[in-house]
Amino acid sequence: MTGQQRQSADDQTVNYLTLLDKRVRWLSAWMVHHANHLRPARDKVKVGGHQASSASLASVLTTLYFDILRPEDRVAVKPHASPVFHAIQYLLGQQDVEQLKRFRALGGAQSYPSRTKDQDDVDFSTGSVGLGVAITSFASMVQDYLLAKSWLSEEQTGRMIALMGDAELDEGNIYEAMLEGAKYGLRNTWWIIDYNRQSLDAVTPLGMSRRYEAMFEATDWTVHTLKFGKKLEAAFAKPGGAALRDWIENCPNDLYSALTYKGAKAWRERLLADLGDGADVAALLAGYDDEALEDLMLNLAGHDLALLQETFQGITDDRPHCFIIYTIKGYGLPFKGHKDNHAGLMNPAQMAEFRALNGIADGEEWDRFAGLDETTATALQAFLDEVPFKESGPRRHQAARFDVPADFPCPGGAEQATQVAFGKILNDLGRTDSALADHIVTTSPDVTTSTNLGGWVNQRGLFNRESREDVFKREAVVSPQRWAGTKNGQHLELGIAENNLFLALGALGLSHSLFGTRLLPLGTLYDPFINRGLDALNYACYQDARFMLVATPSGLTLAPEGGAHQSIHTPLIGMAQPNLRSYEPAFVDELSHIMRFGFSHMQAEDGGSVYLRLSTRPIAQPERVTDAQWQQDVIDGGYWLVEPSPGADLAIVYQGAVAPEALAAFEAIREDVPGAGLLAVTSLDVLHQEWSAEIRAQRAGGYVPKSHIRRLLGRLSPDAGLVTVMDGAPAGLSWLGAVCGHRVAPLGVDRFGQSGDVTDLYQTYGLDEDAILDAAASILLAR
Repeated sequence: MTGQQRQSADDQTVNYLTLLDKRVRWLSAWMVHHANHLRPARDKVKVGGHQASSASLASVLTTLYFDILRPEDRVAVKPHASPVFHAIQYLLGQQDVEQLKRFRALGGAQSYPSRTKDQDDVDFSTGSVGLGVAITSFASMVQDYLLAKSWLSEEQTGRMIALMGDAELDEGNIYEAMLEGAKYGLRNTWWIIDYNRQSLDAVTPLGMSRRYEAMFEATDWTVHTLKFGKKLEAAFAKPGGAALRDWIENCPNDLYSALTYKGAKAWRERLLADLGDGADVAALLAGYDDEALEDLMLNLAGHDLALLQETFQGITDDRPHCFIIYTIKGYGLPFKGHKDNHAGLMNPAQMAEFRALNGIADGEEWDRFAGLDETTATALQAFLDEVPFKESGPRRHQAARFDVPADFPCPGGAEQATQVAFGKILNDLGRTDSALADHIVTTSPDVTTSTNLGGWVNQRGLFNRESREDVFKREAVVSPQRWAGTKNGQHLELGIAENNLFLALGALGLSHSLFGTRLLPLGTLYDPFINRGLDALNYACYQDARFMLVATPSGLTLAPEGGAHQSIHTPLIGMAQPNLRSYEPAFVDELSHIMRFGFSHMQAEDGGSVYLRLSTRPIAQPERVTDAQWQQDVIDGGYWLVEPSPGADLAIVYQGAVAPEALAAFEAIREDVPGAGLLAVTSLDVLHQEWSAEIRAQRAGGYVPKSHIRRLLGRLSPDAGLVTVMDGAPAGLSWLGAVCGHRVAPLGVDRFGQSGDVTDLYQTYGLDEDAILDAAASILLAR
């Protein structure tokens, strides 16, 4: 193709993009209008939908999806541009009109793009601002990991693209991800900033774009600041144009927005007032009528399709690229530029005018090519049929699953801590030659050795795209750790930022769907610091990413470290978080079986992620022979360590590291309360989920099988008492009284901890043997 032919083809593409841009802008605005003004509002609650935020990014998304993107590219769409995304998917034939009509309603297109709730082609869920941006950098790292292992070819690689509002740059997790990317040597990542300079409550101060440029450049990004469209650039080349450019460059963002809202006459009056003493400027402005002048002043780069196409097509390297693209919030809408337009909605009269402007007849609002003649519509459909993004059909992959060995490692020892046993189990897996072990990827936010991943790393190595020598070994500095990095390694070492841990786990845990190769990610961190990355953990689970989270030490058991390193409410997080099964084993055989189950659960169609709450506290291990029923009970959430007699009056119920105190108290009380039981809870989360499902099924009517916890507690007398104890919030187990109507004395931690040893702290916070005995006595006396 000659240069002239290529230019002609590009010009024709821009013509089609212009038609599609207009259609996308209409459909996104109409979708929101229909949801708020035409669909019955039974509860009188505003539906919302961000018409202004959609309008500012419509041209950028139009250019990307209809011309630039390839099937291998993966995109995180700005949350507030969700209507634009759904409109584009509709035009591509990957979304149906009924979904659009039910936008933000049950079963319809979601308020923000969702991998699990939307039927159209969502790569990354967005909604919690900033997280959808940051995960693309970790997805790029995952892609490089697969490339290094030859599980992905260069031809299968794509760009990981995030589109964000400029207000999202206030989110700190973005900068944490940028720093990690700089350490890693990030590639094939585009971040596109919709720089409309307006957030929900404020207008961005002048000059922030230069600060953003500096931050991106400092972390090795190539920055492209696109400010002016071709019409403005042409005007700048005319006499008086330099003064106009200078005025715009120094115009405060809030003034530019206000003039945008006020319109053509306001532009002329202000420009003449500020620049009218120059004959060239006056002549320049006189060359535009009011409509043309307004069009000129709104000709920012983000609404110039030809400029956007040229810019995106011009990127041919694999460096990370940041595009700061100036736009108008609410572009093309009656409240464009208004400071309150973030949640603004066109009223019926404004929508009628907007409909007429777009040439849409009544009753044709949802038609894909409304207002176009048959020849143009046919040509446009032919163009859509050839859009590169649609070349290969479905973009979600299926991936092989890996068998979990029946003889799963279970380290012996009379006295062990679950955290230490976890490290041994993983180390033993690392010695095996299995597909399961080969596809495990571990990661940790700078606590690899202190969470007992060191043995695994020594076995399987650090991952690095370029070989990195272990200098300490070369220099003969004695260390038990081998920290050489190679492309064959299976551990990703992260900086100490928990948001990055959960974003990495989210990206790794979507590898099977994004890239067609299943990985089994396992991340470790200190249990209390789950809170520091909780939003990102929730985000990963919302996308149904699959991973194993090992959090340690639990509760007060890292006693000398004090309250800042002790966890209280994390069991409640595990209990409440969807798509995350939470377990807290006390003994090593429980842990081994739970990990074996976890690696299968991560791969199951109806499975999910797994959270293990472990401890550094060594405790005596029981001598027992386990069977299939015990194994199932462990996975189902609990079993009788000592079974009660039928109709018993008391049971002690424990979870996790307090097992020795619970067992000691049980032995002390069983002479006075013969027939009492000792219930080991391995997962209050699983027990509660099944019990809740039982209650829902009862309400629906019909046969309802008893939940596991009801079967367990059903051995007790109806008026029996339960003493529950856990190294965490007592509310975690106190709900057990509601299952069969038993009285409960809940023990746990509900205050910030302090430094000490476990014995002193358990006594101080009421978790020791004496506290359990006192609770048992009080509950028996209250009968």
